[in-house]
Amino acid sequence: MTNGYVFREYIGAQFTGVRFSDVPVNTGLSFHFILAFAIDYLASQSSPPTPTNGVFTPFWDTANLSPAAISATKAAHPNLSVMVGLGGDSVQNTGVKAAFAPSSVDSWVANAVSSLSAMINQYGLDGVDVDYEHFGGGADVDTFVECVGRLLTQLKARFPNIKTSIAPFEDVTVQKYYQALWAKYSGAIDYINFQFYGYGANTDVKTYVMFYDLQASNYPGSGSKLLASLETGNITQQLGLLSPEQGIAGAQELLRQGKLPGFFIWSADSSKMSTYKFDYETKAQQIVANH
Repeated sequence: MTNGYVFREYIGAQFTGVRFSDVPVNTGLSFHFILAFAIDYLASQSSPPTPTNGVFTPFWDTANLSPAAISATKAAHPNLSVMVGLGGDSVQNTGVKAAFAPSSVDSWVANAVSSLSAMINQYGLDGVDVDYEHFGGGADVDTFVECVGRLLTQLKARFPNIKTSIAPFEDVTVQKYYQALWAKYSGAIDYINFQFYGYGANTDVKTYVMFYDLQASNYPGSGSKLLASLETGNITQQLGLLSPEQGIAGAQELLRQGKLPGFFIWSADSSKMSTYKFDYETKAQQIVANH
């Protein structure tokens, strides 16, 4: 029996061979894998990737994270769901940024609803996470709001049980897009996967909570939807960013203050290649499962 709290983890973007079965799953909460990523780009060996106006294709590690693997892990864990992340930072192995670049609102929405509905059915998916981090020429805020807002609304109408989320981070441009989306379509968004691990290594517990409260005010009414987060792997230390230990400590304090609906980690791929493996997945789940 799950307790209403959620733990989520991105998986498959870095092609480290990670499998669903590598990651510990606590039965006391709702566990969501997020496949990273489906992208509306066309990759070609002969030319740079080009945007496809909402026609999404799997760019995650489909060899290890296949429809059969999804079916098996969901059968093994009744509390587990599998979502797909949309966009991400770049198109796999090309260095080309995965920019949001629609031709028009109507055409993008039609293509996105069609391609993602097919993907949801093929892979047995339980939701989508919007993680665009770059915005192409002409993709103004209003266009993003209408494209993504209508997509989420229509997918929820087609698949009433799916969960939806957005994944903003602390950047003036990025926040402008996502806060406007939230202002108009928050009713179609179940979670906010805010990338708190983008803050600096000098972020102590008090500051982590301050940042959390700031984002709660940036996304009004998100108290039951705004997730804490951490990033695993060596990259955090290399870039001078928040460590996994700081993320755990911050989440514990948020829980103590009654503010924590859940937690997410980027990413299972990094954890598999790290010296500590999946220790932080276990710790993060224990925080919310044992509450």
